[in-house]
Amino acid sequence: MMQVKGIRSISPYVPGEQPNFSDMIKINTNENAYPPSPAVLDTLKHFDGKSLSRYSSISNQKLKEALAKKYHLQSNQFVIGNGSDEILAFCMLAFFNSKEPILFPDITYGFYKVWADLFHIPYQEVPLKQDFRINFEDYNRFNGGILIPNPNAPTGIYEESPTIETLLKNNSDSVVIIDEAYIDFGGVSVIPLIEKYPNLVVVHTFSKSRSLAGLRIGYAISNPNLIQVLESIKSSFNPYSVDTLSEELSVSAVESQTYYLEINQKIQHTRELFAHKLNQLGFVVLPSKTNFVLTTHPKADMQALFEFLNEQHVFVRFFPTNKRLEQFFRISIGTDQEMLRVTQILEQFLAK
Repeated sequence: MMQVKGIRSISPYVPGEQPNFSDMIKINTNENAYPPSPAVLDTLKHFDGKSLSRYSSISNQKLKEALAKKYHLQSNQFVIGNGSDEILAFCMLAFFNSKEPILFPDITYGFYKVWADLFHIPYQEVPLKQDFRINFEDYNRFNGGILIPNPNAPTGIYEESPTIETLLKNNSDSVVIIDEAYIDFGGVSVIPLIEKYPNLVVVHTFSKSRSLAGLRIGYAISNPNLIQVLESIKSSFNPYSVDTLSEELSVSAVESQTYYLEINQKIQHTRELFAHKLNQLGFVVLPSKTNFVLTTHPKADMQALFEFLNEQHVFVRFFPTNKRLEQFFRISIGTDQEMLRVTQILEQFLAK
């Protein structure tokens, strides 16, 4: 093979597999178990396709105003992007330019490391405690910025707001990004702290609690000064990153608060029932405030169980190459019927 100079080598993010079976139970990528709100689907049905001949909005002002109304903030405190992954990329490009390494947990969302490598940002992965909680004392050192998911993935563990506030106080010279992708499944957002801490950026997504993973919309919330920096990065990269249809549907989603509150509470209820059943079957389940659980069974061959589940067209996330997680499954919470079927299959395997 011909060798060409200047080509980069990088390890990309590896998502959960995307199988396609009519009878499958797909609980490996933390998608919402329920469809978008009726208002979102109605907006889609009546969308004026002729508008697609024009470029989409650069400012995304309509969506910003809907979000500002929801959170009782100003529209200039939001920047909109093509999913929270893009927003996180903007944040890294905007705020993490120090020679000091940025800090994030060693067990967390795999894209953090990918972005840092891609943008040549020095970083240190801070080990989680033995119980998989974030060790916040380890973040009290020189750093070029901090990135914390809350709740964390794939652990599902949520840290209370006072703990996050202490982190902000102890790192007042660094931008602290709190990735709240799963906050609507039982946690309390730190958005109210933005007014008090000018170094705080909160990142949200429409992929999880708003049932729009296929749409690709995310946003950051902060003070207007930091948001302006993010807007400059966005305009330098792809000012049209949010398409017209996505913005219209997202506005309808923001305005469907009652619907999403109901389905996300239902997911939380199903999660607790499923976790209780796993405990009865001998599984160890980490406490979760997300739409998934991280679990293992001390007496089961988890590799064999993973293969057995696949044979039954049940797809969960397995981490055989991660030393601390090699015996764990991350199981997304589906409908009550789906989780009942999963429980039955687990019982069938354990009875063998």
